[in-house]
Amino acid sequence: MIVRVFGLSVLVSLAALAAAFLYRGWTGLALCAILGILEVSLSFDNAVINATVLERMSLFWQRMFLTVGIVIAVFGMRLLFPLAIVWITGGLAPAEAFRLAMNPPPDGADHFPDGSPSYEAILLEAHPQIAAFGGMFLLLLFLNFVLSNRDLTWLSWIERPLGQLGRLDQLAVVIAMVVLVVVAEYLSPDDSRATVLISGLLGAVTYLLVDGLSSLFQRRQPGVFGGSPDDGPGDASAMDTDTSTRTGRDPHPTTVAVGKAGFFLFLYLEVLDASFSFDGVIGAFAITPDPILIALGLGFIGAMFVRSITIYLVRQGTLGQYRYLEHGAHWAIGALAVILLLSIQIEVNEVVTGLVGVAFIGAAMASSVRANRRDGRRRSDHEAAGTH
Repeated sequence: MIVRVFGLSVLVSLAALAAAFLYRGWTGLALCAILGILEVSLSFDNAVINATVLERMSLFWQRMFLTVGIVIAVFGMRLLFPLAIVWITGGLAPAEAFRLAMNPPPDGADHFPDGSPSYEAILLEAHPQIAAFGGMFLLLLFLNFVLSNRDLTWLSWIERPLGQLGRLDQLAVVIAMVVLVVVAEYLSPDDSRATVLISGLLGAVTYLLVDGLSSLFQRRQPGVFGGSPDDGPGDASAMDTDTSTRTGRDPHPTTVAVGKAGFFLFLYLEVLDASFSFDGVIGAFAITPDPILIALGLGFIGAMFVRSITIYLVRQGTLGQYRYLEHGAHWAIGALAVILLLSIQIEVNEVVTGLVGVAFIGAAMASSVRANRRDGRRRSDHEAAGTH
């Protein structure tokens, strides 16, 4: 299982390290390795959340996530996205933005001798807009989870009251909009207040649109989440009954999204993955502004391993074994959303971001282990009482 799931990631990582060495020697290899480790350490909560979505998708869409999805992650988010930001915010042609990225000013300066800003400086100047978009997307994801009334709770002292409050329709959107107004008013620089507000609104709209379309087609898919066979033709014939998508539990084909439902879950997963990658892409510039090394380290090493971890969690049924893992991941998402929004005004070290996520995930896993042991003792005591 481990070789099959992680084998390709190991091979791709070795190829990326070799390419970095050929590109910039030992310095390039070291920077590429550091970036890969940074991405994996920052993204374990991403893998857990991805797994909660991926286990609802058919085997076909899981493969799409590992093939087309990795192309989007590597070339879209880690290479083209920073170039597009510089191109748009700097008013440069795409070719000029790439030339600027490949020819930084001497001695790591922020500006060239003629006073023009560097590629890194232009990208960092756009950080408030990027953080507002990603922060609002992740905040709504977190709020929609904690404001849902669930039978299983982890931090019950706060999750149960929040679940009761969530009965108020659209409360998550109301809270998110209030937070955005506060952030735009008190954390945004005066000259970027309007752009932060617009970027945050776009992040919220993107979440609501993609999540809404995904839910719509899951309901319309015959047999899925209560959908009626009369809702429409087409998707029923594509229903995937592959048992490998449901390890750890008995397969239930009516919980596997295919067709349009699978496509919009895939789209939702890609936007979610992109939102998680914002902090990693920005943080990478503290290590190197070279877009080639960023694509190799964050993309070919980091993104590949995050996807392999996601697949491993699904195949092993880890979410079923560790009952509170999904809760811990969502609390880590909430923390990341807050950190992204605060970073508009306050510089937050990437190590802090990574440690917060690891702390929530680790605490959730430890709580799950204790709960499993407690249930095991109760079963043993019940069986022992039954023998007398």
